[in-house]
Amino acid sequence: MRLHVGGKVKAEGWTVLNIQPGPIVDIVGTCTDLSMIGSGTVEDVYASHVLEHLGHAGELRQALAEIFRVLRPGGRLLASVPDLEILCQLFVHPESTPRHRLKLMGFMFGAQEDQHDFHRVGLWWDYFGHCLDAAGFAETRRVKEFGLFEDYSSFTFGGVAISLNVIAVKPLAP
Repeated sequence: MRLHVGGKVKAEGWTVLNIQPGPIVDIVGTCTDLSMIGSGTVEDVYASHVLEHLGHAGELRQALAEIFRVLRPGGRLLASVPDLEILCQLFVHPESTPRHRLKLMGFMFGAQEDQHDFHRVGLWWDYFGHCLDAAGFAETRRVKEFGLFEDYSSFTFGGVAISLNVIAVKPLAP
C-alpha cells in the first residue's frame, strides 16, 4: 500500500486518507490515528502540507509514531510542510509589501477557510529533523521536490520555494 495523507486527487496505486470525506477518499480519518491500517503494511506515506495542521505538543509526535508504525521496514515518509524559516525570511524582507505579508501569513497560519485549515505548528529543517529522529526514522534528507502530485510541495512565492520537502526512511532493523 502507498498512503496519500490529505490527498485531493486520485492516483493509481495510492490509497487516499483524508479527514474530510470526498469522492476520491478511500479512508476518512486522521494521521494521528491510523489504527485501521496494519503495522508494517505501507510502502510509502506521502503527506503534503498536512503535518503543520497538528499541535506540536503531542499531535505531531503521535502522527509520526503512527506513520512509523504502519510503514514496512525500509518504507518512506515523503513529507512536505511550509518551511517556517523561509517564510520568516520572506516576511521580514525589506521589499515585502503588506499584500505579500498577508499572503505569507496564510502560508504560516493556514487559509482558515474551515475548521481543519489552521496551521498549529511551524516547521523548519532542524526542528522537523529532530521530530523525525525522535520518532525513529533514519536517513532523513531534504529534497527539492517529489514530483508525484501537483500540490504545494513545489510551490514558489516570488520565485522562492516555500516548502520543506523531506524523505525519512524507517530502518530495516530496530
